[in-house]
Amino acid sequence: MTPVALDTLVPGAAAVAVSGVTLDARLVEPGDLFVGLPGRHHHGASFAAQAAAAGAVALLTDAAGADLAGGVLPLAVVDDARRAMAPVAARVYGEPACALTTYGITGTQGKTTTAYLLDAALRAAGTSTGLVGTVGFSLDGHDLGGSRTTVTTPESPELQGLLGHLVERGAQALVMEVSSHALVLGRVDAVVFDVAAFTGFGEDHLDFHGDVESYFEAKASLFTPERARHAVVNLDDERGPEIVRRARAAGLPVTTTGFGRDVDVHPVRMGPVDRGRSGLRVRVGDRELETWLPLPGEHNVRNALTALAMVAASGGDLGAAGRGLETASVPGRMQRVDLGDGAPAVFVDFAHTPQAVAAAVAALSDTHRVVVVLGAGGDRDPGKRRPMGHAAAWSADVVVVTDDNPRGEDPAAIRAEVLTGARSALGRAVEVVDGGDRRSAIATALALAGPDDAVLVLGKGHERGQEVAGVVHPFVDADVVREAWAARQQTTGEVAP
Repeated sequence: MTPVALDTLVPGAAAVAVSGVTLDARLVEPGDLFVGLPGRHHHGASFAAQAAAAGAVALLTDAAGADLAGGVLPLAVVDDARRAMAPVAARVYGEPACALTTYGITGTQGKTTTAYLLDAALRAAGTSTGLVGTVGFSLDGHDLGGSRTTVTTPESPELQGLLGHLVERGAQALVMEVSSHALVLGRVDAVVFDVAAFTGFGEDHLDFHGDVESYFEAKASLFTPERARHAVVNLDDERGPEIVRRARAAGLPVTTTGFGRDVDVHPVRMGPVDRGRSGLRVRVGDRELETWLPLPGEHNVRNALTALAMVAASGGDLGAAGRGLETASVPGRMQRVDLGDGAPAVFVDFAHTPQAVAAAVAALSDTHRVVVVLGAGGDRDPGKRRPMGHAAAWSADVVVVTDDNPRGEDPAAIRAEVLTGARSALGRAVEVVDGGDRRSAIATALALAGPDDAVLVLGKGHERGQEVAGVVHPFVDADVVREAWAARQQTTGEVAP
């Protein structure tokens, strides 16, 4: 990486050369510009001495941070360091987004699945593709590893450094999940997406946004000329028409998707689910194509429509895209856990909002008796706990309520809220059980399911740990399912598959 003179990036800054940018003093490398932001408990500039000792050559911060830094580093002082760092990082790393065809996906649910479907579609056409999202970072399906500072969309210095690395490795396209936090906090400010997609909207992250409308405005801000060049919008979502209206008013071309025949991309035919796959014939503009979708449920058909529409919007190869969808695998999103003959069909899914829970159960309830394992996270948006329980009980046959990530809250108190919601599904012959801790609840669900039933383990999906009282314990739902099934067979005297 060729060093860049800081005073050419920030007027009035020190005339020093920087070769990287970071927010975390623990991750500083020699030659880095350290960014000090005001925080909830500490100002980042208070760690300037630690950053300097690790090799940082300058500090980008606000006036308060400059006072705290004590002169240990040359300064670049701005009014809003958070907003300033995105374009600065982009310049330092060589404006990597300009060398990529960029696809951004936002929505309360469906981001990860759509991203993996789109990644598979692009790679099937021979496009080297980087993927950035909740599950991690990858290039052409290979995990890039590395530490991360956020759950879904990285902070702008981390993101721009990652994009620079992707370009150096030969990537031609970028598929990124764009969270509402990222839009509000400027993490993607230096990226203008060639195609931006809206998968749908529901209640989530109100602990951060405060209210539903503020959350929606964050999502809608992606569909402006400052952030996108083309919009793809799911019109089946009740907020879809509003996104379309705003995007068109801003001058963006719009491609619509959905089940109606008056949209640009829609299904012509959907075949029955066969071993977790569904046959699909789709009209994209004036063309039709056939594919098999390796994920059950109408919500996943909508995700596939979005992926195909994004390929079409960028002029990609639709034939290859259809073939690519057939090979897609999405960690923790309606992920099948094969237990062999005589076992129920078991799926693990990340659903953690009322809308996502309802969609996941509906994907299986037409063809199976469904046993759901469901919990809700602690220290996060408590208002959705009862609606999540109600959504599960509305379509499932059995709901086993358990712990998700209790974090700092009492697990039993969280379960009580979910149980209340589940028991409010009046008029349905649904069994609601307090399953206790998650491992016990999964074992209970398997015991309550027959060989023709489906067990749906919701909430954690791809996660590999469970946070209880500030400690993250190793926990992978798919692995625990297999262990519980093996233990049950030993207890009942059956032969393990």
